[in-house]
Formats: sequence, C-alpha cells, structure tokens
Amino acid sequence: MAANNDPIYSRTPDIQWQPQFMSAADTTITGTGLGANNLVFTADATNGGYVQKIRLRATNVGNTTATVARIFINNGATTGTAANNVIYDEISLPATTATNAAATANYEVPMNIALPAGYRLYVNLGTASVNGWIACAIGGKY
Repeated sequence: MAANNDPIYSRTPDIQWQPQFMSAADTTITGTGLGANNLVFTADATNGGYVQKIRLRATNVGNTTATVARIFINNGATTGTAANNVIYDEISLPATTATNAAATANYEVPMNIALPAGYRLYVNLGTASVNGWIACAIGGKY
C-alpha cells in the first residue's frame, strides 16, 4: 500500500534569490567552489520545499559576457565536499548590452522538483561576467 496517495500542495509560496549579482567564474563541475552568493533556494527545515523554476536575468547596470549557469542541488551540508552536491541542469546565457531603451531578456530553467528538508539550490557561472547575473527561485514550502 502506498504511503501517500493524496496530492501534496505547498503550504505557502516561497520566492528566494541571491544576495547580489553573480560575476565570478566557478569552473568546478562538482560544486565545491560554491559560496554564499551562489545560494538561490533553501527548502523548509522541517517539511522541505518545492521549486517550480529558476529565472535568470542580466544586470541592468552594465554589459555582461556570454557564460553558462549551472544549477546544483546540495544536501544541506558543506558545499566544499563534492559528494554533497550534484549538478542538476545548466543553461547558456548570452552576452547582453544594458540599455534604458529596451528590456533585458530573462531566461528560465523549469525545475518542478520537491526538495527534502534543508536541501539547497545553488547557481554558478562558468565564466566571469563583469556586471553579472542574478537568479531567482519560484516555489513553495511544505
């Protein structure tokens, strides 16, 4: 018999983002170079969380260089240990030119995943980008 045959819905919406624009490169494919500025989402400490998508947007104060954004799932422990991280997805980000005459495009990575209690999502850039990118996670807490 199944442990749960009812759909699970989020208790409350949860939108999280990085504390500042990412600009430094982190070429570690294991996630061991991730830092506090790369943290995008932390699941509820008791019941976990759900992430629908991650939106990425270039800064509007200057140009950016082409790069790749990599999304890592972390088990809630130190990111310095490779076994605590797994690369989930990546997306190519183009060079952008900031202007007050046109909108800067945004990019979305569909996630649609439930995260266990305390798990985290991190995003890093494959190459340095002078003015940077920001990531925002849209989801909910259970």
